[in-house]
Amino acid sequence: MNESVAFLGETLGPLFLFDPSDEQVAPLYEQVACIDVESAAQEWPFVRQGEAEAALTLMHDGLEAEDRDEVVWEYRRLLVGPAAKAAPPWGSVYTDRECVIFGESTLALRAWLRAKGIDVPGANGEPEDHIGTMLLLMAWIARNKPDVLDEYLATHLLTWAPHFFDVVRNQTQAPFFEGLAHLASSSLAGLQEELGLDVKVPRFYR
Repeated sequence: MNESVAFLGETLGPLFLFDPSDEQVAPLYEQVACIDVESAAQEWPFVRQGEAEAALTLMHDGLEAEDRDEVVWEYRRLLVGPAAKAAPPWGSVYTDRECVIFGESTLALRAWLRAKGIDVPGANGEPEDHIGTMLLLMAWIARNKPDVLDEYLATHLLTWAPHFFDVVRNQTQAPFFEGLAHLASSSLAGLQEELGLDVKVPRFYR
């Protein structure tokens, strides 16, 4: 179970965290471009095979059909800017009344991490509630502090991540990111069901 959770975080997290032109994530894009979709869908954790296959097909075919530069620009349009981001990647943008980064939910996550003795790797002054960072953090917790995984998911990640993935799917113009958002959403929904977690969904202001 924990290895499957870590796999999800380590596979999906970098695709949201790093620009597609970044060499840190290049191997993941190459793997998706060369993937055997049917085999990968059979092995993808917490998601029904047909649903995983549909999402992975969008990702794979999207990389085949589009110039890689187009994928880079769509990533930046969605998550980075410099224009207004179509899908800001921080939780507090959606859950804070003022729609700001470093909002109340960010501070609550920071306090929780401090209380648990967890350092967020590679934060570099960025808000800890970036979706990519939180997925990688999920992987780290699954491997190193599995006793707090349920609390982390139910209190901090699953509260807003599904809403964010819906925003990406509604805003994106690229099959790759449509598939990525679908796969991430389905994976976390399946994980929530597997663990039997009760998640209190906050009010969303965006």
